[in-house]
Amino acid sequence: MPDEMARWLVEHARLLGSLSPGEPTEDLEPLRGMLNGVRVVGLGESTHGTSEFFRLKHRIVEYLVQEMGFNTLAMEASASAARALDAYVRYGTGDPAQLVARLGFWTWRTQELLDLVKWLYAYNREVSEGQRVRFAGIDPQRCADSVAAVTAVVRAVAPEQEALLREVEVLAQAAPASGPDPEQSLMARAEAVVALLAGLRDECMRHLAATGAPEPSGAFEEVLEHARILVRAADLVTRPREPLPGEDSVFSARDRYMADAVTRLVDDGSASRTVVWAHNGHISKGTYGAGVPALGSRLRDRFGDGYYALALLFGKGSFLARRRADVHGRPVRHRIGTGLRSVEARLADALPGDYFVDLRTATSSPSAAWLHAPQAQRSFGAAVARFTYRFDVAPLVPADDYDGIAFVARSSCSHLLPPAGL
Repeated sequence: MPDEMARWLVEHARLLGSLSPGEPTEDLEPLRGMLNGVRVVGLGESTHGTSEFFRLKHRIVEYLVQEMGFNTLAMEASASAARALDAYVRYGTGDPAQLVARLGFWTWRTQELLDLVKWLYAYNREVSEGQRVRFAGIDPQRCADSVAAVTAVVRAVAPEQEALLREVEVLAQAAPASGPDPEQSLMARAEAVVALLAGLRDECMRHLAATGAPEPSGAFEEVLEHARILVRAADLVTRPREPLPGEDSVFSARDRYMADAVTRLVDDGSASRTVVWAHNGHISKGTYGAGVPALGSRLRDRFGDGYYALALLFGKGSFLARRRADVHGRPVRHRIGTGLRSVEARLADALPGDYFVDLRTATSSPSAAWLHAPQAQRSFGAAVARFTYRFDVAPLVPADDYDGIAFVARSSCSHLLPPAGL
């Protein structure tokens, strides 16, 4: 551990008094200066199965909403299913545990996220409708809700299109790259559904009014957006899984769609300040994997310094993940020590406890040189290899990839909701 790195952290790091939501927020006050002028904050995580990450992000969201006027939480979750959860958060419609469980990924079916969703609802009850916080999914996959919404309307106003509807129903559960097709015929079918709805706008609105929709125009726009989600999902489904250069990769397309979704939320006027919840790889200002331009890099291109990427890293402990050989199995506990070579090991050795640090304060002094030097960070997805996961690292240049780091000394497993909540 270079003494310069330890000295820089001691000087610039801010200790966290608590990781739990609902605690006093004096220790988070430095965020006010760090995020001055920022419109979009990316909150990352090096695992999708760490309770401390979820609780700290919940706590940060509380602060950003109550103290800094952030009014949208956008998650790396099903854009289709999240629309129903948004209705709960803003209006109390539906059962929150069931809605959380339907977000498309086991990673979000946790007590920690349910606690956050309930807090958002409780907060929204105390403010005017115009001040309510929105919940949005930005990932165009797992589209059962969109398939249901679109087919119900099309079958009512254009029953002769049944064959077209049957072709797009596969998008209810289909995953990216699950149906590679150079011609992208499924995407063309989904685009045909959008065009069909747009051409039958008046008929659709009359049908929606007859079914009791209080605002038929708004209800139609909701159905039309569900149809657009199907187009994005079909694009991902029909792309090949093999790594491809640049924008042609399915992984690049996914991050581009997520960035587009965040941009729409910010630009529509009702989401002036947005929090993005995703993996560190996605919120990074650089690339990940085989040179995939990350969601965060696209947001940096669009918003400049108005985008702030805060990575969450941990020292040692345990986390939940599925085994890569059994990607549909139950998530299991994985353990890992601090290690010696990762940037996490250096952070743990430099300063004990939980803390965060603003990397935008980096200078050219010798003590800040580590921020501009290549490092290795640990990175775990929803599924990991059974034995070799401890060696899963990704390249990192801290000041280039992130604007800030929140470091948690010890990780423990997130708490999955019981089957009754599914």
